[in-house]
Amino acid sequence: MFQKTSFTTLIVGVFVVYVLHTCWVMYGIVYTKPCENPKFENCLKPYLSGKTRLQLSIYTALRPNAEGGHTLIHKEEDFDVESKFERIVNVSLPKKTRKNGTLYAMVFVHQAGMSPWQDPRQVHLVTQLTTYMIPKPLEVSLISGEEAPKTTTGGDSAVDRPVSHWRSRLTLNVVSEDFVFDRDFLPSDVHRYLKVFQNGKKMVYLPLLFVDELSNRVKDLMEINSTSIELPLTISYDTISLGKLRFWIHMQDAVYSLQQFGFTEKDADEIKGIFVDTNLYLLALTFFVAAFHLLFDFLAFKNDISFWKQKKSMVGMSSKAVLWRCFSTIVIFMYLFDEQTSLLVLIPAGIGSLIEVWKVKKAFKIQIIWKAVRPTFIFGKSDESERRTEEYDTLAMKYLSYLLYPMCIGGAVYALVSSIILSTSSVAHLPWKAFMYKAFNTFIDDIFAFIITMPTSHRLACFRDDVVFLVYLYQRWLYPVDKTRMNEYGLSYDEEEKPKGKAHED
Repeated sequence: MFQKTSFTTLIVGVFVVYVLHTCWVMYGIVYTKPCENPKFENCLKPYLSGKTRLQLSIYTALRPNAEGGHTLIHKEEDFDVESKFERIVNVSLPKKTRKNGTLYAMVFVHQAGMSPWQDPRQVHLVTQLTTYMIPKPLEVSLISGEEAPKTTTGGDSAVDRPVSHWRSRLTLNVVSEDFVFDRDFLPSDVHRYLKVFQNGKKMVYLPLLFVDELSNRVKDLMEINSTSIELPLTISYDTISLGKLRFWIHMQDAVYSLQQFGFTEKDADEIKGIFVDTNLYLLALTFFVAAFHLLFDFLAFKNDISFWKQKKSMVGMSSKAVLWRCFSTIVIFMYLFDEQTSLLVLIPAGIGSLIEVWKVKKAFKIQIIWKAVRPTFIFGKSDESERRTEEYDTLAMKYLSYLLYPMCIGGAVYALVSSIILSTSSVAHLPWKAFMYKAFNTFIDDIFAFIITMPTSHRLACFRDDVVFLVYLYQRWLYPVDKTRMNEYGLSYDEEEKPKGKAHED
């Protein structure tokens, strides 16, 4: 009555629903319903529409509530909300901050000519100018054996515990558009930044001030020590739209949540780079690239496992290629792990390594028998057809070694071993579905390589896979699959699918 739905179709359907749901959520974030009748009492009008003269003042303090004193480090006496600027100021560090302490910045937008501490219509935000992180260890040159100089402001800090680092950038934003809110449809994300006062019969909200925490990158951090008397601080200001403000609030909350779940400062910095270093259009493309990357990764793993799970013979398959691919995949994974690559790249590489180890077990018919805590490995025997395949495989590897060994000596080309051309001409025995998913994923990786931080060699490997895919397409065109053709072992591809007892047609 009902057709059986395949697992792949189900996964693709769930993926489409997920993408559509995400698009709807994103639309709800960037779009805010305005108040339809500005004269209605339920409307909140912007304070900036009154063209009041404003001033921007920035203080530093040892505590977020300014107890114990505060110091003015910068002020813009005639603050124009529409004009962006960038200022570099030198900030004197208190003694407690130099002794692995914390320092806060208090940013005020208030009426010009009035102290922010006495202005009832001021808005302010508090943010940390310092953060704690384990110092980067000294780099040692493998050629000279000399230690590379440390790119910090001093060298007397311990490397086994987190120390205070200076955030050398402070990025500020104010929503400049004259948007009228409807109190019945006030976004919850904006509510915490909203300060409202009564002006006659009208309700007015003060300027929406925002501190961009996503702009605080690891590369901008400077280690603080006892000799750090004064450090530079770059203050950047620009306007921001309401839609982008809401999006940025959600992204900052997401990064904070990931850090609470155990993401390191470096992993969080990778995610920050996706949002900060790209515009919104490329950011939307990044989302779709990441989503399709995840989908094709899953489908490739699923079809690869299905193919090898049903594989009972290595006829027409190169066992040496499987072994070398397993070795190279593990080496690549260990290299990525050592380079502390983004988890978006490291996790699929780790899963792929486990699958390759399992494929080696299937290819060499290895059985593991546990005797107490000591494993015993038993290798299965090959039949005549598989031994013939191994002879061709050995011959192909012999000629391939003439080219491969000099390349290995010339540079780090271990990854090229995974692209070994199969010894037989037919492609009927290849797991083509899994290969096609991996091929589509390869072209997505080309885009992903410029967005996610990864080692240069792994970035180049993404383009290497493009070449392998084109070679595969040429080989498949050159040697089309004839499922009824008898191969050199006297077997046809679909022999097992035919009913027993039915004679082959001539």
